[in-house]
Amino acid sequence: MIKKRLSRIYKKLYSSFGKQRWWPGDTKLEVIIGAVLTQNTAWPNVEKSISNLKKAGKISFKKLSKERMSGIARLIKPAGYFNIKAKRLKNVLRFIAESYNSSLSLMQKADGASLREELLGINGVGPETADSILLYAFGKPIFVIDSYTTRILSRLKILSQDVSYEDAQKLFMDNLPKDVRLFNEYHALIVKLGKDYCRKNNPRCQECPIRDEH
Repeated sequence: MIKKRLSRIYKKLYSSFGKQRWWPGDTKLEVIIGAVLTQNTAWPNVEKSISNLKKAGKISFKKLSKERMSGIARLIKPAGYFNIKAKRLKNVLRFIAESYNSSLSLMQKADGASLREELLGINGVGPETADSILLYAFGKPIFVIDSYTTRILSRLKILSQDVSYEDAQKLFMDNLPKDVRLFNEYHALIVKLGKDYCRKNNPRCQECPIRDEH
């Protein structure tokens, strides 16, 4: 039942919105940076911050690692909480340097479950950030859960609004093929639906492409 329902929702969203081409990023490092910066802010603010980093020539592991925290904070200011996020970025870079000899290629070869545990051990990296890095930077088959996902699924009476991250993730992982491209596209389509239709306030229910799922 739930397998068919999740599959049906995906097909309707894909038919309505098409391919989302998410996560936007030219390199693994850029995706990792974006995953940290997008915490508690809208994506356009992250884009401005990444643009600042690019203009300053800092989108390289070596240059970003050497940059002072105050310098990073200044460049990522549009993303908000810039001092906190600069520290979190530094924590992630330090982890990669110490655990993977500053090599994202080496990191790519790591077992997904083990890498997830390591990422969650970094101060400032929670499940959504860790899973975004795993799925979008390294192509590991793990489903990313965010506030859009829980909002939509609770309104569809599939899950409760206060469901845990792990239980929401398990629903998708247990009922969908473990396919990186599917997980990538499905999450991106959920974000699109949440931003444009299933909004927290004033949702556009009558225009929603999955309104008949209610």
